[in-house]
Amino acid sequence: MTSILVTGAAGFIGSHFVRHWVRRHPDDTVVALDALTYAGSRTNLADVADRVVFVHGDMGDEALVTGLLAEHRVGLVVNFAAESHNSLAVLDPARFFRTNVLGTQGLLDACRRAGVERFHHISTCEVYGDLPLDADEVFTETSPYRPRTPYNASKAAADHAVRAYHETYGLPVTLTNCANNYGSHQFPEKVLPLFATRALDGRALPVYASSANRREWIHVQDHCEAIETVLLKGRIGETYHVGTGVEASVDEIAALVLDELGLPESLKETVPDRPGHDRRYLLDSSRIRRELGWEPRIPFDSGVRETIRWYAAHRDWWQPLLGRSPVAEHAWHGAPRSAAAPA
Repeated sequence: MTSILVTGAAGFIGSHFVRHWVRRHPDDTVVALDALTYAGSRTNLADVADRVVFVHGDMGDEALVTGLLAEHRVGLVVNFAAESHNSLAVLDPARFFRTNVLGTQGLLDACRRAGVERFHHISTCEVYGDLPLDADEVFTETSPYRPRTPYNASKAAADHAVRAYHETYGLPVTLTNCANNYGSHQFPEKVLPLFATRALDGRALPVYASSANRREWIHVQDHCEAIETVLLKGRIGETYHVGTGVEASVDEIAALVLDELGLPESLKETVPDRPGHDRRYLLDSSRIRRELGWEPRIPFDSGVRETIRWYAAHRDWWQPLLGRSPVAEHAWHGAPRSAAAPA
């Protein structure tokens, strides 16, 4: 029995992890910290509200975090909190460096002073830059960081801060870099919920001009199980890649949404690429499989179709979120604010 602090707990992946941890570790105290920016919502934790301690606050507020760590005798900290929308980062990069870099650094300071037993940091495949579409190579845990966008760079800087606090202060850390997540409760600026919600409203699906660009995909539940595995079995100071090896382009995602909902391909609409649009990401996740015994369980096709059906059945969840995103997509092209495209 322990106490765990989860930052970014009301967001997409964070809320899934909180529900997962409560289910798997019912005797633990879970402190859910979230700043409740536009992409976070307490409704994401409604089904476990009576089993967590929810705190509205910023991970970079060292006084607040220090108090929470002491009050609840927190042993584990899992850091999901981050600004994560690439397009918004193009328009407002300072916001990303404040939250993702300085916020993480403040959290690290509070954790080192409190002497937490483990600080686990959630990172992304995007810190490595991108791969050519025809490349045979993949990103490994020792690949050099080559971020190409402000969001990528802010996450890369946060990763470096986490490792520096381990090397300099002995803070016991682990890190995971993950492929693109999908699943329920994802804010409808991201590609799958954006396509699903627009299709359900009979609106066009905005597909970037570089429609062959592809991503590696993982169901959020598989990601949560990987994080739990690293927390229980991972070695201090190490990084683990979390991926499936399954790739799909934005065009293929759009086609899958339209097929599941029985809608015509003519709903696809080509829109301009954003600046710094990465071509391809693919992680070598053999280490976590070999050393820790983790494997993804949810097949891509059935997982995506189940997710689309969730959005179809939960209009009451996503309808109020439409229009909350602060990003004006394609502002760099002079397009109107209504022209939305996937993250």
